[in-house]
Amino acid sequence: MKIAHQKTLNNDDISIPNTTWGIALISILGLFLELLFVRWLSTEIRIYAYLQNTILVVCFLGLGLGMFTASKPIELKQSLLPMTFLLLLMAFPVTRSALDSVSDMLSILGDLVIWFNQDTRNAGTAIILVVIGLALTYFILAIVVDMFVPLGRILGRLVNIHPTPIWAYSVNIFGSVLGTWALVLLSYFYQPPVMWFLVAGGLMLIFVLWSKKDKRTNLVLLSLIVILSWFAGKVPNSLEVIWSPYQKLVVSESKPDEAGKFTITVNNAGYQAIIDLSESFVLANPERYAPELRGLSQYDLPALFHPQPDSVLIVGAGTGNDVAGALRHNVRFVTAVEIDPAIIAIGRELHPERPYFSPNVQVINDDARSFFATTTEKYDVISFGLLDSHTTTSMTNARLDHYVYTLESIRQAKSRLKDGGVIVLSFEAQKPFIAYRIRRTLKEVFKQEPLAFVIPNSFYGWGGVMFVVSDSDNIQKILAQNNELSLYIKGLLEARPIQFADDTKIATDDWPYLYLESPKIPSLYYLLIGLMAIIFVRSHRKWQANVEISFSNTTFWHFFFLGAAFLLLEVQNISKASVVLGNTWEVNVVIISSILSMALLANWITYKFPNLSLTLVYVLLIGVCIGLYFVDLARFGFLPYFSKAILVGSLTSLPMLFSGIVFTRSFAVARQRSNALGANLIGALVGALLQSLTFITGIKALLLIVAGFYLLSLLTSPVPSQPAASVAE
Repeated sequence: MKIAHQKTLNNDDISIPNTTWGIALISILGLFLELLFVRWLSTEIRIYAYLQNTILVVCFLGLGLGMFTASKPIELKQSLLPMTFLLLLMAFPVTRSALDSVSDMLSILGDLVIWFNQDTRNAGTAIILVVIGLALTYFILAIVVDMFVPLGRILGRLVNIHPTPIWAYSVNIFGSVLGTWALVLLSYFYQPPVMWFLVAGGLMLIFVLWSKKDKRTNLVLLSLIVILSWFAGKVPNSLEVIWSPYQKLVVSESKPDEAGKFTITVNNAGYQAIIDLSESFVLANPERYAPELRGLSQYDLPALFHPQPDSVLIVGAGTGNDVAGALRHNVRFVTAVEIDPAIIAIGRELHPERPYFSPNVQVINDDARSFFATTTEKYDVISFGLLDSHTTTSMTNARLDHYVYTLESIRQAKSRLKDGGVIVLSFEAQKPFIAYRIRRTLKEVFKQEPLAFVIPNSFYGWGGVMFVVSDSDNIQKILAQNNELSLYIKGLLEARPIQFADDTKIATDDWPYLYLESPKIPSLYYLLIGLMAIIFVRSHRKWQANVEISFSNTTFWHFFFLGAAFLLLEVQNISKASVVLGNTWEVNVVIISSILSMALLANWITYKFPNLSLTLVYVLLIGVCIGLYFVDLARFGFLPYFSKAILVGSLTSLPMLFSGIVFTRSFAVARQRSNALGANLIGALVGALLQSLTFITGIKALLLIVAGFYLLSLLTSPVPSQPAASVAE
């Protein structure tokens, strides 16, 4: 590609010596900060994890408004001040706890299961709490919008003056890839948020040095941001805080009235106690461990429901409580599958029974669905540990464990059972319909009524609902032969009988919403959409974007629809890829990187083939979207991880190749490139909000909506005023 002579950006407020390097650096910084706040805020203030894409949406809004107002003054202080203020709030445990309580306030609405749901029967109190929760949500989101506007202005100015639009856009994409991988590498090496902010501060420092206003003030603010981020990462009374590639883990000593010696929280919600149930320890502490329950804990039961359990598979093995239970019953081969390597490490270090050091145990760091698809082994017992997630990813509206309990997943698990094998599934069902859904799914797969009972919380474990099912009569035989077990189960059934309903919708890979009672958009999402509309109007006025954004311009709508379809596809692809690759930050990066790589390839194709028919491109684009509707990605689960990551990433991002060609051709002839990027980002935030439609339509059906957006972008496509080839030069 022929690259024109580089210009410099030299205005009254900032001087950037090289536009290409400036675009690269601001793109790295922008994407890095987006993912930083997406991960950090949705962990520390859990409501933003449940309100899918919220932080991403406001980041896009800030960048988009910055693009539209690129001609206005650039003051980095306007970005650093709100960032400093937010970190100040997060640095003090009292204010941090107050902000995190927003999730409890909004959980009162009830139709979206949030750990832990606030319950009040006083309507007035409920309304007040919801209003306060929404007000605090608005406050934080508005702060995040303001942080990104100056960054958007810098990028907008740079792309406007760059002499080669396709090259400028390619550099923007490549910088975004680097920004994405920068945060992923920090997460891979377990680096805490203070390191994230240190890297962000280093990138921001370059622009502070290039700026001509408030340089000393900005340097002080940058220093404060890094210092405050260190305090924001501290957790009072904790033994260890670990930011794994998967989640935030906090290890603390258990209170005297709690089970186990250590307690682990995941993303600031209770996750697991590390419990010593060895015979010697239980006998030495009869005041804590009722003698009549010895050997009947929730971790002992799976092995008891099989006459001769020689091999046991445990998915969601955690720190090893379930593994220790199997070993206490002399199981010869135990396979422990756990997705988070940090949790495995904690189990090895702290579990008093040291189950992960047993020669009979094979520990595998993998997602349950991925392991079901790749293993060729069969087991006497498959035990689902307490996999129920306490939060969700911030990139989709699917929780971390959604795909583990779908119909397809349970069928895969059944296929890994030996003849007469048993599945034991434990779950903390906060709502009755969750237990109904799991029971109906097991019944559908095994054609047998599962045994289901509620285990109470005690020093033996946190309890939950346990389901036991087999396609043979082994369970009844076991109960008939083991009088102690039979009496215990009978007592549990009498103490808390479960009346199941048969009309609960089964979760599938296309509709994996285990925690949603029926296909509908939760009321909290409607409130979120209203809140985002208010934030848009407020930010639109504050940053004086009213002159720049023209809703009557067809070019605006062209880039708007491309952005909406892009973000819908990105989020939907992460959801679909989660079935095959697991629902982790690495999966998010595989998909995001694949999408951005396709965009770079699209730029190259546009440059090499400037006269390629856009009609053909649109036909291929819409055709691929519709074609992917019929592709079941789960069928590729048996492949090695690297191979399926490439295959799944390529398939799911294929529409981006053709949409990238459309975007680049349109961008190359846009009169105001910053406005084109701004319209694209505004469309992207709308697409992120529309992701909630998957609650009703399902994951695959969203592709048809995406195809519709691309058709609308075709109808509003601007007519090129010159051959694309001349612009590419």
